[in-house]
Amino acid sequence: FASVSRSGDDVAPLVAVGGAAFDGARGVELVIPSHAVVRGTGRSIEVAVGDSTEGAVAAPFPAVLPSEPFADLRSEPSEDDYRAAVARATSLIRSGSFEKVVLARSIVVEAGRELDVRALLARLRAVDPDAYAFATTDGDATLVGASPELLVRKSGRRIETTPLAGSAPRGSDEESDRASASRLRESAKDLEEHRYVVEDVAAALGPLCSSISFPSSPELVRTANVWHLATPFVGELREDVASVLDVLDALHPTAAVSGLPRAAAAKALRDLEPLDRGGYAGPVGWVDDRGDGEFAIALRCARVESSRARLFAGAGIVAASDPEAELEESARKFRAFLDALRWG
Repeated sequence: FASVSRSGDDVAPLVAVGGAAFDGARGVELVIPSHAVVRGTGRSIEVAVGDSTEGAVAAPFPAVLPSEPFADLRSEPSEDDYRAAVARATSLIRSGSFEKVVLARSIVVEAGRELDVRALLARLRAVDPDAYAFATTDGDATLVGASPELLVRKSGRRIETTPLAGSAPRGSDEESDRASASRLRESAKDLEEHRYVVEDVAAALGPLCSSISFPSSPELVRTANVWHLATPFVGELREDVASVLDVLDALHPTAAVSGLPRAAAAKALRDLEPLDRGGYAGPVGWVDDRGDGEFAIALRCARVESSRARLFAGAGIVAASDPEAELEESARKFRAFLDALRWG
């Protein structure tokens, strides 16, 4: 590396960005950008690799396009097939095959025009500025999205993760929004689904940490159109755990995106979910040469290629799940992205 810029007396860390497919078959694929800006703790650090940063400043996002109808939109699998898969999953859960599984489905959009990933990303960031906005390669396509879920953040020996599980729609006004959030907080089905995720994360982090803390009951997190149950974890890593990638390897896939027990849920997904997730529900983020970094789970996203976008959404299935309700939950998760896609 010819140069790494400095900020004050601190050497700016070298940063690699990227992610992994959900199934992890290709491992974590990272690239070192020629120019990066890392923001945090009230300051920005610029990292340059090479002799010059000429032309490194990104061009401004293009103006968003007028809203346009789609040429075609279809569900894969079909809505009837998804309902049937949920019903089959609940039957298997009640028989003791596993405790929870997260079933995904996709919507394929034929836009009838070339899709601009940068404009789409700008729109997603505007709709939900607190989300983790990302765009990364996924085979021959670009995986672009705005995820609400932190998989892991590492700074020194401190790590954080905030798994989400259990959701409800946002209300159309303040009163109905509060009522929806309150129902979610008291929902036995959603609390059960969330409990499995918390137990899974605690078990995964236990061998890596000298201490872990998390609240005894979940908190509420809101996105543009969905409420979520969330449990924030904070841990202190053992001295022999060097990198955020070690934590990533232990956590992924959590019960929030796969199921529990992990092996049984993975088998169930092969049997019940007739689609290739690719990068959907995989980790996406960055790591520096000190082993610090931050990864989100690639949710609320789509694989975009030319004029086509394949959107993904999933729902956590437990014994009490209702096929129609789970279909509607996945539909809610599509809505913000479909809106952004119509404009960008």
